[in-house]
Amino acid sequence: MSDLKITQSRSLIGTKPKQRGTMRALGLGKIGRTVTKPDTPEVRGMLARVPHLVSVEEA
Repeated sequence: MSDLKITQSRSLIGTKPKQRGTMRALGLGKIGRTVTKPDTPEVRGMLARVPHLVSVEEA
């Protein structure tokens, strides 16, 4: 199983509360912050909710 490198690229200002909660659960909150998460269906589902706020790379 590989890892995903997730970087926040847009601000959370003006986003819906569910999207803010998803970003918080991913460990993001500031533009430019990067986290590494395992490539699981749960993480992929979270990323599907906020594709306009993050950029994803294979780690």
